[in-house]
Amino acid sequence: MARIENHKYSIEEAFRECFYIIPDYQREYVWTDKEVNQLLDDINEQSGTGNAREYFIGTVLVSPTSLKNHCEVIDGQQRLTTFFLLLCALKYMFRGEAQHQTISGLISTSYTDNNGDTQTNLKLEPRYENAGEVIAKLVELDADPQAVRAGIQAAGILSFGSLENLVGAYSTIYRYLEDNYDDTAKLKKYWGYLANNVVFIQISTDVSSALKIFETINERGVGLNPMDLLKNLLFTQVPQAQFTQLKNEWKKITSPLEKEKEKPLRFLRYFLMANYVIDNDRSDAVVREDEIYDWFVNKDNAALCDYRNKPFEFVRKIIRNVDSYISFGNGLGNDGKPSIPMDSLKRLTGGAFSLHYVLLLAAAPLPKSLFDHFVAQLEGFLFYYIFTKTPTKDLERNFSLWADELREIAGMTDPAGQRTALNAFVAEHFQSNMEAKSQELSDALKRLTFHTMQQYRTRYLLARLTQHVELAFNGVKTPGSLASFTGLEIEHILPNTPSAELRNQWAADSPHALYDDYKNRLGNLTLLEKPINIVAGNDFYSGKRTEYQKSGNYLTRSLVALTEVGQNSSVTRINKLLNSYPAWNATSIDDRHGRLIELAKDVWRTAPLEG
Repeated sequence: MARIENHKYSIEEAFRECFYIIPDYQREYVWTDKEVNQLLDDINEQSGTGNAREYFIGTVLVSPTSLKNHCEVIDGQQRLTTFFLLLCALKYMFRGEAQHQTISGLISTSYTDNNGDTQTNLKLEPRYENAGEVIAKLVELDADPQAVRAGIQAAGILSFGSLENLVGAYSTIYRYLEDNYDDTAKLKKYWGYLANNVVFIQISTDVSSALKIFETINERGVGLNPMDLLKNLLFTQVPQAQFTQLKNEWKKITSPLEKEKEKPLRFLRYFLMANYVIDNDRSDAVVREDEIYDWFVNKDNAALCDYRNKPFEFVRKIIRNVDSYISFGNGLGNDGKPSIPMDSLKRLTGGAFSLHYVLLLAAAPLPKSLFDHFVAQLEGFLFYYIFTKTPTKDLERNFSLWADELREIAGMTDPAGQRTALNAFVAEHFQSNMEAKSQELSDALKRLTFHTMQQYRTRYLLARLTQHVELAFNGVKTPGSLASFTGLEIEHILPNTPSAELRNQWAADSPHALYDDYKNRLGNLTLLEKPINIVAGNDFYSGKRTEYQKSGNYLTRSLVALTEVGQNSSVTRINKLLNSYPAWNATSIDDRHGRLIELAKDVWRTAPLEG
């Protein structure tokens, strides 16, 4: 068993005796103003009690290196980095005082290496990204935050993400000291308490043992989220010589998520439900965010993932899922290229709904034609659930279980059998549920107004209806992008801001219908090109009719007159679902509202994929 040593250090003792290296495979500096201020407030509260009571800040876990007094930090880098930045701020504020030189020796100092040469190093050296450059420049400048930020920028050092956090933390610390210790006497007293009475226990052992201790300390996620813990868990499975390789692979997971501002834990949750059978005590096939790490360390699940024997293969599987996850979020298909079905689905779900990523990730290995068909069927299914405002929890269990079936279908090697299996899946899960919710959808759409749903979803609804009618009018079966329709303006046929004269006419024509109720109903909404909408303005319907006839969309033109083409053409067939209106009143709006509901059921329906 590896030797484990522990030592109690004050802040001054620690930075006098130790050189702390933050290895590039470790977590970066993520503290924000909130965490920094909390630490400073705690110290401030203790230092102001008037006694010399110690303030214990926990344990720091390190692994010795071949250089004397140099150690790699396994756990505790957020606190150590914050204290190092605190020393830098104190050093500058003590300029001209004896404390300036003392603190300088805690920030950087000289030592003799194994070859007998004298080396000068910073007492804290972060090796991730360009953090070492940021810290070195900050120490070199020895200035206020504004000058430090300007100096870093002038040196051409890019500061973003964790690097920006370092600069931000220095600014937060400096402002805190200025606000709370506005004269030298107060600052000296504060420094005296910090140097001698703020203490921690430093545990030192070899890397492998340190990582295992780290896992034990954080086994319930204290201070770290499951993504950090999973990363550490994987590092315990590889030899130290492969740490950098694993770190570089891990970056392919975290960097895209960070760049797209996606929540890592949400991704991990969906990744698990999409890729593995979820068996838990609740029998709901769902993994919650606070259960992610416990799921990974479960013996059976560890064997299922096989990350102990094949850590790199497991990480690359996550990477593939991240790539798909990001692509789907950007409206791209499973080949990473623009996809009309995915773009349409994204316009429905927006940023408010994401649970369907469980199904998309499970279906991602399908051939492109099958995947695109699946996405189109999923859009119809989700339309029913979103527009009836069905709670997400009703879908979680189903999606996790359905993902198990989709993985089997995606893994089939017989194209005909795969197509048949996917059609059966759609019929069993999507079509049957949509049929069961048909009346509920009708009721929801009857109540639908301009303000019932988010405006992007109301625009999506009108765009799909308009597109569907346009396809039928032109005899086209394959839909194109919705972009040309969602870019149109939502027109209130009965004006949103009517004149007094128009209100009076409405009251006379529809005495039992409230104007402000009817103006926002689905039946009163249509899509119109902006130039035409500007001309139409808030006029009476009789005045708008001429402008509506100029629209490029048949759904809007049909308000004025239906176009008759042949006896049984695509136009005459779509006309059966439409109507024209010589006058616009409550009866007209009610009629059109009902027709749009029936049209919606023709738009959002399932269809088998033909061979």
